[in-house]
Amino acid sequence: MAVIEETLASLVDRFNRHAAQNPGVKSELAGLERTIAIHFSDGPSFRVELHDGELTGLRSGHSERADLTVRTDTATFLGLVHKEIGPMKALVTRKLQIDGSLDDKILFRKLL
Repeated sequence: MAVIEETLASLVDRFNRHAAQNPGVKSELAGLERTIAIHFSDGPSFRVELHDGELTGLRSGHSERADLTVRTDTATFLGLVHKEIGPMKALVTRKLQIDGSLDDKILFRKLL
């Protein structure tokens, strides 16, 4: 499962670089505080914090309180990352589930 943690860390880093290079992204997310949980049905769980337009604190473990929860399996997650499967197909086939408010679901789309 080290591959999953490394992939998540890479995605966090990529998002933070993107936000730093695009002031509009960072300003749009300014002041938002969210906890995002990622649960893998066949592996570990992770959580990350969104704070003022930056993702921080990626760590393993189950989060009791999350504003947005993503549920999937490792194959689907890696397929999404490598663009072998689209997010809509993963959602429709229930290989990807996103729990949270509508605003937080829209926010998640921006994080991708």
